[in-house]
Amino acid sequence: MKKLGLALLYTATMALANPGFADVAAATAAREGGMKKLILHSEPKTRDMADFMTFEGEPLNLSDWHGKWIVVNFWATWCAPCRKEMPMLADLQADMGSDTFEVLTIATSRNPPPAMKSFFEDIGVTNLPLHRDPKSLLARGIGVLGLPATVIFDPDGNEVGRMTGDADWSSDSAKAVLNALMGAEG
Repeated sequence: MKKLGLALLYTATMALANPGFADVAAATAAREGGMKKLILHSEPKTRDMADFMTFEGEPLNLSDWHGKWIVVNFWATWCAPCRKEMPMLADLQADMGSDTFEVLTIATSRNPPPAMKSFFEDIGVTNLPLHRDPKSLLARGIGVLGLPATVIFDPDGNEVGRMTGDADWSSDSAKAVLNALMGAEG
């Protein structure tokens, strides 16, 4: 009986430590207001990850963030809802950014670098990266169909949720959803 108890304790501990066991039910319950548009997957989804690039043109891949929860926002300079949403993503990064959590922004399609810089300067965002996906290879590869689009990946690189359209990512609801998914480790 003692061995069975230890085995159950070990299994429970491993389940809590495994990002694949995110608490989707708690995260779903935490969605309020605009966060109700967030689609949470009952099982993490693997995705083929195309490369994208830094602002300067150096190659990147989402696997570079292996071991971290990442909220990836796809946006464009011409997208009015993106302009509204980006400061809230910056607030989310300021509030929750850590060794285990990061907000990434990726301008997809044709976005001239000077326009990208101007976009961030105009809205006062200084703490988010200016990454580029000029041929939309990553965006198309993971099924981004409209902008803005925000995709949540677990530390193993699996998609656990996504939203098309803008949302208040700095809201208590957004943070509660993310904390539930991360098991409050973020």
